[in-house]
Amino acid sequence: MWALDQPCAPRADRLVADTPLALLATLALGVATTGTLVALAVLPPSAVHVAGVTAGHGALLATALAWAHVHSASGVVVVGLLGLAALASGLGGLGALAYLGPALWIAWLAGRGRLTGLGLGGPVPLRGALTGALVGAFLACHLLVSVSRTLGVHVRVDRLSEVLAAVAYDLGANVLAAECFFRGALFTRAQRRWPAATAAALSTAAYVLRYLVDPLLPKSSELVVGAVFYLVLLGAINCWLLWWSQSLVPGLLSALVFFAAYRTLGSG
Repeated sequence: MWALDQPCAPRADRLVADTPLALLATLALGVATTGTLVALAVLPPSAVHVAGVTAGHGALLATALAWAHVHSASGVVVVGLLGLAALASGLGGLGALAYLGPALWIAWLAGRGRLTGLGLGGPVPLRGALTGALVGAFLACHLLVSVSRTLGVHVRVDRLSEVLAAVAYDLGANVLAAECFFRGALFTRAQRRWPAATAAALSTAAYVLRYLVDPLLPKSSELVVGAVFYLVLLGAINCWLLWWSQSLVPGLLSALVFFAAYRTLGSG
């Protein structure tokens, strides 16, 4: 009788349930194979960059889609689009515009209501979108002022095409993959198990680690410390934006504005 009187609380899924292990293993094998072929001079060195972008961002996006219970074919498609974009961007010219492919694919899935689990596809409150853009602008201004005063790094846009290519990369790969996985997937799933503050701490720590292991991050101690500071702020605030607005769009805008400002920095 006691068992009949007590409500049955469903057990939460494991934190990493539904992870596309086969696809992730394939991506890892692809990177290892590419590195070996480059070392043997079979492929050009640029192939390592293409494989790294495809595997790194593809793994995050494919996992986010799988955790949102989107059909596995969608993850394969986004990995393929990332690979094509990375290859096209290395050819110069307007090749970086190919990064619009992954962004448009995610937008299409969101428009069909398949990404509500990631905070995409639902109504986006105007107040939330404006708040996200303002947060990104504030962090960007703080970044530009602080690094110019402490590290001797200033805003320089010598080649506008390179800045626009970097912004396209952020839109279709860097920011898109990070926000979809670390906020839309990991933070959302973690806060079903733990308090929101704990979930935000986990999401932000994983977010910072992702950039610390990035070979493109400058390795001087001053720049690493500065990067950690701003990434912690950006990650924690974007978790709050998702929790507050119930939409991933404010966090996407916040990160896009911040990284756009970062792309204008150069020593001088």
